[in-house]
Amino acid sequence: MRFDLVDLQLFLHVVEAGSITGGAARAHLSLASCSERIQGMEETLGVPLLLRGRRGVTPTPAGDALVRHARLVFQQLQRMRAELGDHAQGLKGTVRLQCNTAALSEYLPDALAGFLARHPHVDVALDEHPSHEVAKAVRDGVADLGILSDAVDLSQLESFPFRTDRLVAVATPELAQQLAPDGHPVPFVRLADFDHVSLAGDSALFNYLELQARRLGRTLHARVRLRDFAAICRMVEAGVGIGIVPEPAARRHAQTMDIAVIELLDAWALRQLAVCVRSFDALPRHAQQLVDALRA
Repeated sequence: MRFDLVDLQLFLHVVEAGSITGGAARAHLSLASCSERIQGMEETLGVPLLLRGRRGVTPTPAGDALVRHARLVFQQLQRMRAELGDHAQGLKGTVRLQCNTAALSEYLPDALAGFLARHPHVDVALDEHPSHEVAKAVRDGVADLGILSDAVDLSQLESFPFRTDRLVAVATPELAQQLAPDGHPVPFVRLADFDHVSLAGDSALFNYLELQARRLGRTLHARVRLRDFAAICRMVEAGVGIGIVPEPAARRHAQTMDIAVIELLDAWALRQLAVCVRSFDALPRHAQQLVDALRA
């Protein structure tokens, strides 16, 4: 079985146009030459590839199989050209990355900074979304890769471990003593009815905490909504309310602020963050290298 790339591209043109005439026009070939090439492919295979009718052509089951393989061939050629271009000119491109709040604020900056410093010709288009939206964006091809909680549906995606993320509460020492006098973890339900200091309403973490409160039949009351964890901890120190933040942020700010850290008993407070992609092998080389950097 011997097909050249012209044959494969021509066949795709014919199937996409729905007619041999239309395919010939797209390939800039004469109708006679196009028909001869298609017939030669069918004779080589020993099976018909097209069903011919007055309104055009449609692929047979064998034709459908050829379409799938031809598209894979051209996708692989495109990746080959891109990778060879990378070697010639250095990695170039933009990676579309979506992640949840914890990844964006606590874990991603260091890993991303190192990668960008090593690859000055690669840009990253970064957006924050709740984990389930990140998964959908990657699945739909809106994002090249995502960083999310692996508790969400990861079907049709490849995923790799990134970081372990634990959420904790921060409160004034007096309130912490009241809520957890023995220093043991407390269930979120004991905190849900207190005033809270939260991230802004469009943040992925705020949406996640609201979801957990709804599951308990509660509604979180946020007295103020802020843009970063340092501001939340300052408000907590002033006695405005309780905050729920990633443990690294809580421990860091507890060193310079008069606040106490309260561990949460709930299983959902301990999350495994993962890097997800539709297909690692299908990513451009510069995106693959970013995935490798994040996994490291």
